[in-house]
Amino acid sequence: MQIPATSAEDYISQITEERQEVFKKMFSVITENLPEGFEQGISYGMVGWQVPLESYPEGYHCSPGSALPFMSLASQKNFIALYHMGMYAKPELLDWFVAEFPKHSKRKLDMGKSCVRFKKMDDIPFELIAELSKKMTVDEWISIYESNFKKK
Repeated sequence: MQIPATSAEDYISQITEERQEVFKKMFSVITENLPEGFEQGISYGMVGWQVPLESYPEGYHCSPGSALPFMSLASQKNFIALYHMGMYAKPELLDWFVAEFPKHSKRKLDMGKSCVRFKKMDDIPFELIAELSKKMTVDEWISIYESNFKKK
């Protein structure tokens, strides 16, 4: 479910009222903990953080001319989704997150390749999301992206 928005504030204003507070908190936790250099914006119908073209002019190979995506946050019909491309591309980071999750939540981890789904708003592990947000710098993400995804 994509929300047509031009800014994070616009996006959040369109989320159901009962989910706005949790979404705002997740947004703040990520924004406050991401290393310098990531830029916040709207991409693919979600609130996202990416490497701006000024820092990585080659951009995203799947969408030439656009910034390199890194993390996204979306309000879907039945859950809030957190997308972290670093977990998809770096197995050690994924393993760390999977091992840490049960220490921070009483719920079972509901996860796809890079998407963590939170269906219960009362048990979101904000401290773990903060820690995850700190784990990868812009330079590290560019290096991993180039070694895993770029055509050689």
